[in-house]
Amino acid sequence: MPPRRAGLLMLLGATLAWSTAGLFARAIALDTPTVILWRGWAGAAGLLALLLALKGRAGLRDVARLGPLGWAYALFSGLGVLCFVGALKATSIAHVAIIYATLPFIAAGLGWVLLRERPGSAALVAALVALAGSVIMVGLGGDGTWWGDLMALGMALAMAALILIARARPQLPALAAGILGSIWAPAACLPFASLDGVTPQALGMMIAFGLVNSTLAFALFIFGARLVAPVETALMGALEVPVTPLWVWLVFDELPTPATLLGGGLVLAAVVGHILWTALHSERRNL
Repeated sequence: MPPRRAGLLMLLGATLAWSTAGLFARAIALDTPTVILWRGWAGAAGLLALLLALKGRAGLRDVARLGPLGWAYALFSGLGVLCFVGALKATSIAHVAIIYATLPFIAAGLGWVLLRERPGSAALVAALVALAGSVIMVGLGGDGTWWGDLMALGMALAMAALILIARARPQLPALAAGILGSIWAPAACLPFASLDGVTPQALGMMIAFGLVNSTLAFALFIFGARLVAPVETALMGALEVPVTPLWVWLVFDELPTPATLLGGGLVLAAVVGHILWTALHSERRNL
């Protein structure tokens, strides 16, 4: 198989694995701290196995060279885990996916403020369109909750912080820091978690949640992104926005409201349009 095709297939697999988050969240009828606990530790175990597979025992030494920014990365990574699962349990899956899709623009805005990296005019226009879509969805869509939407926003802010940290320190051992984040965040939920209702079936689903939605998706993304152009990687990632609520609608009949569909369409159009515009502009500069 040609490398580019293999890379696209792996990125598609990563997107599909990430898009199962809503399915797992709706299928596991347990409280949020319990889900975060088992999902997080299963994902951490899988990521640790991935680190050992990629670097061997030498990968464990990455923890010793994290530095202040590495520990900040672990902090925000864990906060993202807490907000992510909390949002999935508290609001509609469509709201979580659409709010998360604004991540590129949130990261660009924070980069402008903190790193003095002024975004281009096309990015600003796309960000305004995405903001309008989010306002329509949250303000008029009756299928979400304000606290769940707030946690989804917190998840996007945490991920934006990870992007800025990685940009400030490109050699950061992100996988090791992510493993630490996947350990401390579930550990913080331990006092609030319960064994009530944790049947073997529920436990198996929570472990699968961590291994599929965290480990498998991340592994496929790592290897797939090496084989295709960045614009294709970004476009494949954008597919997660419509696919995530689609699974939940097909299985659980959780249909987004018209306002959510309209707002989500604007956000998706802004994201895809910005990716294509950036790629086209880059090609023209290289000619």
